[in-house]
Amino acid sequence: MRQNFEGNRFVIALIIICCTPIALNAQRQLNVEVIPSPKKHQVMVTVERKPFTVFIYPDSLEKPVLYPIYAPDGQEITRGFPIQPRPNDPTDHPHHIGLWFNYENVNGIDFWNNSYAIPQGKKSSYGWIVTDSILQIKNGKQGFIVYAAHWEDQKENILLKEKTTFIFTAYNDKRIIDRITTLTAVADISFTDAKDGLLGLRVTHELELPSAQPRQFKDDKGNVTTVPGNSTSGVTGNYLTSEGREGDSAWGTRAKWCLMYGKKNNDTLSIAIIDHPLNPGYPTYWHARGYGLFAANPLGQKIFSNGKEELNLKLKKGSSVEFRYRIVVSSGKKRLDEKTIDQLAGEFGKIE
Repeated sequence: MRQNFEGNRFVIALIIICCTPIALNAQRQLNVEVIPSPKKHQVMVTVERKPFTVFIYPDSLEKPVLYPIYAPDGQEITRGFPIQPRPNDPTDHPHHIGLWFNYENVNGIDFWNNSYAIPQGKKSSYGWIVTDSILQIKNGKQGFIVYAAHWEDQKENILLKEKTTFIFTAYNDKRIIDRITTLTAVADISFTDAKDGLLGLRVTHELELPSAQPRQFKDDKGNVTTVPGNSTSGVTGNYLTSEGREGDSAWGTRAKWCLMYGKKNNDTLSIAIIDHPLNPGYPTYWHARGYGLFAANPLGQKIFSNGKEELNLKLKKGSSVEFRYRIVVSSGKKRLDEKTIDQLAGEFGKIE
């Protein structure tokens, strides 16, 4: 049975010291409130009483996610579908919800593509991530959520235990989410090289890249998803990587960070995802699609390199692997500039 319950607190003072962004010290750091609602299976995060994001882990979802996520100007950066559809929301890939972390092939089990849309007869190939407990919450100049979860197959066999720390930092024109995830193998584990992973974000419709033509995408099981053209409905998005790749050319390339930006109403919204030097496969490949999937996948090297590279990460029973990512969201008249992102990436890279 899938259960959720509150756990014990533990001290994370060292993380608070290490993770304060130095580059933004000249700006006023805003107070972050973290508000748990155990009966709703969610933890709300606000910045001086204005919404930032919500960590949700209900039994109705196949994994825990941050949804929705708001920019400093109060606009949502995440797609509404399938939880709260909005006008012009595309309805492809129902497993793309908010900000999440999982993988397509863990001992042959697909955690990435699982959703309500998978027929019961095919469910045996897909896995769940079940949140066991909220271990820590903390308010202040930085907000914290620490939770424990496990990755299981349809027979409730546990493959991995997960411990994740979210660190939330806020300034007038920026919001920062640091995610630190440790996965511990309950059995011998193989993360077989695959396209769909690892840290994923599905963005609001306006940040998609314009495309007049419909596009089709096939997963490793042969399932085909068609994404309609979008160039006539206020779509203004673009990608830029630390290596200078722009637009659709960012997909399948390595970079230390990747930026997505575009106009929504009167503001420019920017989202930067920053890789960490200690992560496996650094610098990561970017599974950055024009239709609004913004993902970092260091483990799917074969398809991105056209077979020149391959990484099949293996964990022996009892061993662990850690992944760290920083997500920076800003709003204003201009997009995040490369110098600021480089500075934030450099500071993040010093955290061990």
